[in-house]
Amino acid sequence: MGTPDFAVPILEGLIENYDVIGVVSQPDKKVGRKQILTETPIKKVALKNNIKVFQPENIKKDYQQIIEMNPDIIITCAYGQIIPKELLEYPKYKCINVHASLLPKLRGGAPIHKAIIEGYEKTGITIMYMDEAMDSGDVIAKSETIIKDSDNLESLHDRLSIMGKDLLLNTLPSIINGTNKRIKQDLSEVTYAYNIKREEEHIDFSKSSREIFNLVRGLDPMPGAYTLLDDEVMKIYKTIIKDKKCNSNEYGKIIDITKEGIEIVTKDNIIIITELKPFGKKKMKVKDYINGIRKEDLIGKILK
Repeated sequence: MGTPDFAVPILEGLIENYDVIGVVSQPDKKVGRKQILTETPIKKVALKNNIKVFQPENIKKDYQQIIEMNPDIIITCAYGQIIPKELLEYPKYKCINVHASLLPKLRGGAPIHKAIIEGYEKTGITIMYMDEAMDSGDVIAKSETIIKDSDNLESLHDRLSIMGKDLLLNTLPSIINGTNKRIKQDLSEVTYAYNIKREEEHIDFSKSSREIFNLVRGLDPMPGAYTLLDDEVMKIYKTIIKDKKCNSNEYGKIIDITKEGIEIVTKDNIIIITELKPFGKKKMKVKDYINGIRKEDLIGKILK
């Protein structure tokens, strides 16, 4: 049971090693300006391998078809709906979830975004038994990775996706033969990573350069952090922290444009924007952006 790209390696690994009798995914959605009805990434993999696909609008009300398939075990990964108790308790080996954080940290739908945005030094994959609450089941296995400054949402997403496949395939034999661990989560260490809201994508230049740097890479490439220049949305995709003090307290002020990029005043020093997407244009390097404008027209303006 899964929906997005993140779950694809997990499903492919299961297909290579086990008898996958069915795939459950979120309903297809209309995508893009032309609103083209598009199959989910998981559905595409299932159909390619001639596996039956079930896409209920509401799994809590429509799950009998899954029970009739008589699965030995249900594996979920980024499925996107809360699974009812009746389904959780049905399979012989229960329901197992592959979650992209080191639980109990970052329960919820955006653990990869939030791990970067909130400045975590490491994150990872947790294999766990599912229960009725969100990501609160007993832990079976974990695997961790360091979050590097060079990581963005895309690179960490892709790395964790492969880690999830590997950890699951290494852990499944112990689940089936009953030798696996089952560790209760420490409730005193629970944090949450709810889905990103539009207001969280906005850059607040009164924050530190490190906080802004983390926000930008935690939303790169999608949906992208943004600011306002002359009341128009400008997406920001890449930044560099410049270790240089600035006497100005006009947060968001453009103080210089160099070969490195656009220098902006923050709470503690300066951050340099190196890749952006101006309103109505394509994503581009700052060096290409400033070729089409006069630097004098930008310096002194405030990003809001």
